[in-house]
Amino acid sequence: MAGKPKLHYTKGRGKMESIRWLLAAAGVEFEEEFIETKEDLEKLRNDGVLLFQQVPMVEIDGMRMVQTRAILSYIAAKYNLYGKDLKERAWIDMYVEGTTDLMGMIMYLPFQPADTKEKNRALIVERATTRYFPVYEKALKDHGQDYLVGNKLSWADIHLLEAILMAEECKPDLLSAFPLLQAFKGRISDIPTIKKFLQPGSQRKPPTDEKFVAVVRKIFNI
Repeated sequence: MAGKPKLHYTKGRGKMESIRWLLAAAGVEFEEEFIETKEDLEKLRNDGVLLFQQVPMVEIDGMRMVQTRAILSYIAAKYNLYGKDLKERAWIDMYVEGTTDLMGMIMYLPFQPADTKEKNRALIVERATTRYFPVYEKALKDHGQDYLVGNKLSWADIHLLEAILMAEECKPDLLSAFPLLQAFKGRISDIPTIKKFLQPGSQRKPPTDEKFVAVVRKIFNI
């Protein structure tokens, strides 16, 4: 039997969090080896295990995988969360790319100068409510099904729930104009593996705070 996937990253969300979400939703137990100092990162680089000298890195099925998108695609396909054919996969990819764009804006917010934070937070709220969430609301309305693609849980649903919860940390009532997304949030959150991941004490990481920003800046020299 193959060992558990091992995740190499800092002790925060960042680009690894979506990987944690996808593995947890698939019911896959995983281990984490945290990069806590600049030296930890340099050791990985010097050992030659990071293809492009970057993390996230995931040890899975005898591979040392890097590049977030490649890792997520592999996990989604391996655990049957990537649609039944090329067309479904294309829709999943489009939806995931959209939520990735929104999540990227939110992810970098804590690293921005204090004087631009509120302006950028307002931009996130504006983009979420006018560009991104209307797409998913319309998709759910048009096909009348519980999931975004193929009426079956996919990577697109898991990614969207993660994005919704991140966006609500910026503005708690963000879904007030999106009743179908509110129902979607409730449904997907109630899937047993995801429900477990959302409980306190899971491997889900808390929102990035100033203390963690300082740690990340030190590790990555930014």
